[in-house]
Amino acid sequence: VQLQASGGDSVQAGGSLTLSCAASRSVFNINLMEWHRQAPGKQRELVASIGIGGDTRYREFVKGRFTIARDAAKNTVDLQMTNLKPEDTGVYYCHSVLIGRDDWGQGTQVTVSS
Repeated sequence: VQLQASGGDSVQAGGSLTLSCAASRSVFNINLMEWHRQAPGKQRELVASIGIGGDTRYREFVKGRFTIARDAAKNTVDLQMTNLKPEDTGVYYCHSVLIGRDDWGQGTQVTVSS
């Protein structure tokens, strides 16, 4: 699966951004879609995921602020981010999981200033 992430930008703390991950196959036929992020000097970490049945999961540090959803019209998996904090700064990557393979997008930079 080819993935293309977009939507990263620089925002002030408290602001909002929506990231999109476009896929080369239907996002509704992918077992698991995830958003990960990597802050400078830190390991990449899972942020949120959505399963093929639409079930969503969030890491505690984004619960109530981020929403992951699939957009049928655009064939994307979007990550709506609100009330952004400086610690949300990093490169955000989308990740697809199918039986027998997984793929990563190229990443999109999110910078949150205080």
